Amino acid sequence: MTVTLADVAARARVSPATVSRVLNGNYPVAASTRERVLRAVDDLDYVLNGPASSLAAATSDLVGILVNDIADPFFGIMAGAAQTQIGGPGDGSGRAGGEKLAVICNTGGSPERELTYLTLLQRQRAAAVVLTGGAVENPAHQAAMSAKLTKLADAGTRIVFCGRPPLPDGDALVAALAFDNRGGGRRLTEHLISLGHRRIGYVAGPRERTTTRHRLEGHREALRAAGLDALPAGGDAGGTAAGSGGRGAGDDDPLVVHGPYDRRSGYEATLELLRRAPDVTAIVAANDTVALGACAAVRDQGMRIPQDISVAGFDDLPFSVDAVPALTTVRLPLFEAGARAGRLAMGKENPPPGGIATIAAELMIRGSTAAPRG
Repeated sequence: MTVTLADVAARARVSPATVSRVLNGNYPVAASTRERVLRAVDDLDYVLNGPASSLAAATSDLVGILVNDIADPFFGIMAGAAQTQIGGPGDGSGRAGGEKLAVICNTGGSPERELTYLTLLQRQRAAAVVLTGGAVENPAHQAAMSAKLTKLADAGTRIVFCGRPPLPDGDALVAALAFDNRGGGRRLTEHLISLGHRRIGYVAGPRERTTTRHRLEGHREALRAAGLDALPAGGDAGGTAAGSGGRGAGDDDPLVVHGPYDRRSGYEATLELLRRAPDVTAIVAANDTVALGACAAVRDQGMRIPQDISVAGFDDLPFSVDAVPALTTVRLPLFEAGARAGRLAMGKENPPPGGIATIAAELMIRGSTAAPRG
């Protein structure tokens, strides 16, 4: 049975005219209404009637690049690099005309917006979609993502993950380029342990992100190997930064505080760590931006880096080497990964064996870490 525009309107509890306005984008519509309409379109798998329906399996000249925060250099670098590889003749897709238009879709870290953008890209019959950064670890969201990506792939859209692991059901993917966040986290903490640090605080990212879990797991692996971790493998990862909801029940590790991937979180979480454990001699931050906040908090407490406390980050963003002192961190080849994702999305490069490639992380030792004072 063919789904009609009236069916979508009934499902979304709006008029058919409102559905038309949302799909055509030619009239202002409230954001909540737009999302309700797009959800109904997705649920009913609605396609336009008439000539457009015959094109439902075709692809356009549009490529979507999904990012959590385009102002964050982590995402900006990958998106910019992917864009350099999108378009131009000989894209390897077998379709006439290689020029493509890359559109950056900023989700703000919202799982709902991520799905909404994918629905919009499906409506536009996007040639490819590149999803960057860590994934949300929520079973319902993962199931919705898997269903949506399958629909996109069935319509001819090429799907590439950049900086995130594949979904449990990753059949729709062309490729997943996953950073070795766990290995990088382990090597960073091993470095601090080798310097003599035994009380190491950790400012983690949001609990629900794969990036957060993998980096923290690497940190804890290094602690366990050195006999420094009091929690069993798989134990609770710790509390939540001030301003992010407070500590929750079952937070067993006073040396771990969770919060957003931003400078303010790094600052507030570091103050919380120093309050809980004044004897910490090193702090590992979830990323370099968080590390800047941690450094500011340490200085505001009248301490020096690294003489009193060592601070380390993750990602090796461009400003890391210019910090004072230069930041010890883990380098992820963000530009190289983004460019490769762009080539894969355009069919300019063959997928890795099995469709999954793990991208190595490199420890960058600089002036912000040193042996603790005796």
